[in-house]
Amino acid sequence: MKKIIIMSLFLALVGCQKATVQVEKPVFTLDTYPVVDGSTVTIPFSEALMADLTSKTIEEVRPYVLHNKTHEAYVNLINGSADIIFVTSPSAEELQLATTAGVEMEVIPIVSEAFVFITHKDNPVNNLTIEQIQKIYTGEISNWKDVGGADVAIRPFQRPVNSGSQTGFLDLVMKTVVPMVAPTELVSGGMGELIEAIATYKNQADAIGYTYYYYVTDMWTNTNVKLLNVNGVYPNPTTIANGKYPIHTSYYAVIRKTEAVDSDVRKMIAYILSDAGQTLAEGAGYVKVD
Repeated sequence: MKKIIIMSLFLALVGCQKATVQVEKPVFTLDTYPVVDGSTVTIPFSEALMADLTSKTIEEVRPYVLHNKTHEAYVNLINGSADIIFVTSPSAEELQLATTAGVEMEVIPIVSEAFVFITHKDNPVNNLTIEQIQKIYTGEISNWKDVGGADVAIRPFQRPVNSGSQTGFLDLVMKTVVPMVAPTELVSGGMGELIEAIATYKNQADAIGYTYYYYVTDMWTNTNVKLLNVNGVYPNPTTIANGKYPIHTSYYAVIRKTEAVDSDVRKMIAYILSDAGQTLAEGAGYVKVD
């Protein structure tokens, strides 16, 4: 049901975007700016957008950009503490929280993104299929030699339930396949911690994990990790934008459906989807929504 909701909104908004790509830029002061929350990975986007719409520098607005991570952002939107959130897609639990609270959410793609898998740079494996990834995370494949690598056990890291990347992992990759329960030492609290764990875990090239393309290439880079090809395609801005990289997703603006047609957050979304807004997002390192 979640995917149907997101896709129907996506198709409707793409039609609107193509019809009116030039929109009036909303103007705010620091005091009148809507209350924004979101995922860690969308902080640079929030900073760039707030600076643009308040005519301030990123350094001036940075103290006002407060993202409480994905799950907390959804909770804050549902209970009315946030006006708009910039996040990854909602988990089943977050959708249930909204239903229980009687809140209907609009989930609107604002930039394109890829869900990526990473391993140590010294790992000889450069490519995995989605089926191989699924089998690694169910435990059916447990040694790198089974996918063309060295004869060492695979250490598959996961993220906590309701983190943005864990929701992406379950929805975009595993789908109906149930992953094995990861040992506590293989569950990383933050995406940065996961990247560092893969880069340094016992100084062995035996770990695999997942994150979002923007996070690992712009926010938390580490030269000891590398991105894997998936189904033979390497993730980069071109393959993400043209859809050739197979695990495609988006970052979303999420609002309550009861927002008035002329509300500030709807004006903000219209601007984000305009040519100027997409250029702003691209300048912050994100990939334009397709």
